[in-house]
Amino acid sequence: MLAVAHRAGNTVDGLRAALAAGVDLVEADVYLRRDALEVRHGRARRGAVAPSLGEILAVAGDDPRLLLDLKGRSVEVASRVAQALRAGPAVAVCTKQWAMLDAFAGDPDVRRILSAANRLQLARLRARLRHAPADGVSIRLRLLTEPVVAELHRATDLVLAWPVDTEADLARAERLGVSGVVSKSLPLLSRLA
Repeated sequence: MLAVAHRAGNTVDGLRAALAAGVDLVEADVYLRRDALEVRHGRARRGAVAPSLGEILAVAGDDPRLLLDLKGRSVEVASRVAQALRAGPAVAVCTKQWAMLDAFAGDPDVRRILSAANRLQLARLRARLRHAPADGVSIRLRLLTEPVVAELHRATDLVLAWPVDTEADLARAERLGVSGVVSKSLPLLSRLA
């Protein structure tokens, strides 16, 4: 089972710790703010300095274990991230705004992951996957059942569940048959890695 460090890539220290722990992927949330790509979770806090995507990419170096979660509604964030990744290491990119993933079409070094956070998004995702396979999916754990996970696996080999932050969540994810979990618990992920 893949171990994905949820939000750990939003700080330089978090990224280093997750990579050192041996996780399979480190998630970083990427926003476009004031014409710059910054990495953070949620709203920008007054006075807080978020690292730039360039800083996070520099720390990661050639390590391919980044999972960039594209945030916001503007597809501009995707085209800017695609430019930043040109000639860089292989990475995974996910978003709930699936049209953003078109910016990476034809790039063999980018694994495109469709994310769903609610029942409507999951229904739309399932309908989409009946006609077009995906590199991967990332689904909120509470939405998943064994039949749904089996259906998703027919369209892609990568089915991630989130959030999986407790032993009970992990046991449920394992029973469901997902191929990876997204967790803020580095100790839990270290045991999986």
